[in-house]
Amino acid sequence: EDNYFFRLSDYTEKVKTALNSGQLEVVPATKKNEVLALLDKGLNDLSISRPKEKIPWGINVPGDETQTIYVWFEALMNYITTLRYDDGPDFLKFWPASTQVIGKDITRFHAAIWPAILMSLGLELPKRLYVHGFININGAKMSKSDGNVVSPTEVVSVYGADALRYYFARHIPSIGDGDFTWEKFERAYNSELGNDLGNLVQRTASMINKYQGGVIGPLPDSVHDTGPYHQKLAEFRFDQALSYVWELIRGLNQYIEDEKPWQIAKKQDDEHLQVVLAYIVSSLVQVADLLHPFMPQTAASIKAIFFDGLVRNYEGTLFPKVNKYT
Repeated sequence: EDNYFFRLSDYTEKVKTALNSGQLEVVPATKKNEVLALLDKGLNDLSISRPKEKIPWGINVPGDETQTIYVWFEALMNYITTLRYDDGPDFLKFWPASTQVIGKDITRFHAAIWPAILMSLGLELPKRLYVHGFININGAKMSKSDGNVVSPTEVVSVYGADALRYYFARHIPSIGDGDFTWEKFERAYNSELGNDLGNLVQRTASMINKYQGGVIGPLPDSVHDTGPYHQKLAEFRFDQALSYVWELIRGLNQYIEDEKPWQIAKKQDDEHLQVVLAYIVSSLVQVADLLHPFMPQTAASIKAIFFDGLVRNYEGTLFPKVNKYT
């Protein structure tokens, strides 16, 4: 059949230079290397249209109503046309994109073809591509025919959106494939969210209510170094960033066991008790700030509980125990 072609072959070396120079960063580096291996073989010219008689629902090729634009060429253009290319205020404000997030199966389109299209238009490239893997179910690819598809709304309706966000961010590798099972998810929910974090907040609030009448002593400044956390965010290692937060959370639980505030209260050492509990609260507020990008509702709840020097209206737990699937 007759098609129109984009002369992609003219851009092989230009795209390679953009990747090697860091003009376009691809994360993780393994995906960059895959694209470079493709470029080493040379890019072939790309068919960008189909006969309208075969694809009648497509967008017409300008000046030729017998042809429609190939969807993967037209779809890539949506990144800029939705911003009102070429002089719309959103385009001028938001392009070039700081980061484009894509699945690993469409890396070639975004790291080879898309840069070439932008170069042909004389436009800047996005600064980086973050390429993520797939989520499998019980070690197998999700498939409607296999009946193993899990709906996010099904999870959220029982556990809440923050819990699902947490599991995906921490237990699905940020730069590789991951696995979802109901057992793994519920274990993370009850153990990590319910016991590690939820019980920590509950115990702290209860001790402040019991020993200090709900009044929190003066809080120290930020007490933990968050440099490693921010470094992992910059590297798109969200799983490792959350693992660092959980080190802080488990450290606080151990701190309570070591300090034993209940014994300090028995000795009526009010000043020492105030310092210990204020340290825990200050740490929890800092933890809430670190959790905010991943679990915004949970972070807001923690800060509301310890708001303005008082423990306010706190009953129950952030993550009620659920045994729906295990």
